[in-house]
Amino acid sequence: MIGDIVPRSPTDRLVRDFTKKDKEREFDAELVSQVVGMSRAFIARALGRPNTRPKTYTLRDVLDLLDVDGFQETFVPRSKIPKYLLEDSLAPPSELPALRQSTRTIGDVELRVGNARDLLPRLAAGSVQCVTTSSPYWGMRVYENERSVTWADGETCPYGFEQTPEGFIRHTIELLVLLKPAITKTGSVWWNIMDTYNTRTPIRGNARERLDAMGEKPGSRKGWTEHAACRHSAGHMYLDDTELSSVPPRIAERASRVGYKLKSFITWRKHTSPPEPVKSRVSRQAEYVLHLSVNRTPFFDKAAWLKLESRLGGPNMLRESAERITDVWYLPTASGKNGHGAEFPLALAGRCIALTTKPGELVLDPFVGSGTTAVAAVELGRPCIGFDISEAYIEVAESRVRSATHQPQLDEGSDDVGAQLSARKPAATG
Repeated sequence: MIGDIVPRSPTDRLVRDFTKKDKEREFDAELVSQVVGMSRAFIARALGRPNTRPKTYTLRDVLDLLDVDGFQETFVPRSKIPKYLLEDSLAPPSELPALRQSTRTIGDVELRVGNARDLLPRLAAGSVQCVTTSSPYWGMRVYENERSVTWADGETCPYGFEQTPEGFIRHTIELLVLLKPAITKTGSVWWNIMDTYNTRTPIRGNARERLDAMGEKPGSRKGWTEHAACRHSAGHMYLDDTELSSVPPRIAERASRVGYKLKSFITWRKHTSPPEPVKSRVSRQAEYVLHLSVNRTPFFDKAAWLKLESRLGGPNMLRESAERITDVWYLPTASGKNGHGAEFPLALAGRCIALTTKPGELVLDPFVGSGTTAVAAVELGRPCIGFDISEAYIEVAESRVRSATHQPQLDEGSDDVGAQLSARKPAATG
């Protein structure tokens, strides 16, 4: 259920009155590393055991790590980490309950209705070569058929409707943690994200509603609290009204803390952007794309990018060098004609896929929306899996993919996603 966003930063504190039995409980070392945001080598040094690399750590060890200078939360707040480990830690895929939800299969594209937090753990280990996605942004849009999700930090809300930007950042990192086992050793994650101003504002369904309101279209001049959902600005720990929340760089840092390698922080310089009625700052014309990998040397094929046509993300000959690709991308925005409130362009999806996959390697979009990533994958000869919580968006995506593949026949199923996805063998990464 969608409600207003009222950023009341919590004041919870870490408690230590656990039983001796609880303090001696052991937890997987990789999970502990991700929860405390420290590398395994640093943990060994912080615990005074520099020459050890154990497979597990006790809760006593974790409590010691939470006092180390430089600790920063990743996807669970510091005060809730002991409870999370003792009671709510992520279940392995073998222990997950079966899901029976709608699936559409069109050639080498599989579109699944469901929330990413439930579906990501069911992906086969090492099966995904490239993730290309534009997730919801914090407090920016009301999407079709929103669904509440219960997260590891205890918050229950649709993704993007957290009460604070920190909640949104935690949930993004939780998704990245769930995704990480499915990435191949040479794979990449391309995550498109935009920042949000901590400003009181109505939350609309698309940019057109905003433009109509700015133009004083008849019937659009509601008070900001009269909309279906709105975002307040008072109550945050430190952000004042009108301040930028710094969401993308904070996600990038936390991704590094949970074991990803931050390869690039890319500025997507859009050809056009909606006008902003601002007087005390510059207008925005950029979004950001994080390029993450699980190893230092992911597969990266610049030659494939050079051969791409511009509509699929090839070089912009007016703005980009034909010899090198930089961390500033000049790409168009999507037209929005497919009925999605925040669709991203085919050129962005195509560029990411071409740079980091070979034909036949699996592409994933956990927020497939109107299906742009799937269409780009089809055009480039890559199989694709797409998740979306909205049945309506999956229907739009299915229609677009069928048009791209020229397949008129419907092929639906409702079998367990675990069996269906794990049947896919990891793509070759030679």
